[in-house]
Amino acid sequence: MAEDNKAYGLAWFLAGLGVGALVGILYAPKSGRETREDIVSGAREGTEYLRNRTKQAAEEVSALVDKSKEQVAEYVDRGREAVDRGRAQWEEFVERGKSLVAEQSGRVTAAVDAGRQAYKTTTVTPEV
Repeated sequence: MAEDNKAYGLAWFLAGLGVGALVGILYAPKSGRETREDIVSGAREGTEYLRNRTKQAAEEVSALVDKSKEQVAEYVDRGREAVDRGRAQWEEFVERGKSLVAEQSGRVTAAVDAGRQAYKTTTVTPEV
């Protein structure tokens, strides 16, 4: 029974909606042609507005992409500079290490030679 009342209520609502639309059309301050022209004009204006907003959005996105590319390039350049500095320091450390090893190697060789010479001078070989 409650469902029947809801169905009748919906039917009366739809009937009122139809009557309201009909009255609105009959008592409209403009003719049908003028109303249609207004609707078409509004649709054109809406289309033009959307076209302009789309163009603006595309320009803004393009600007953001360009700015992002510049920032990424800057970060890449900074990274390359840091790598180059690190490489230069590493090469300097390697060269220092090589020279230190060469110097110590020379000292060890000189010490060994001095030890040999000292050994030769302190030991007497028996003559036969």
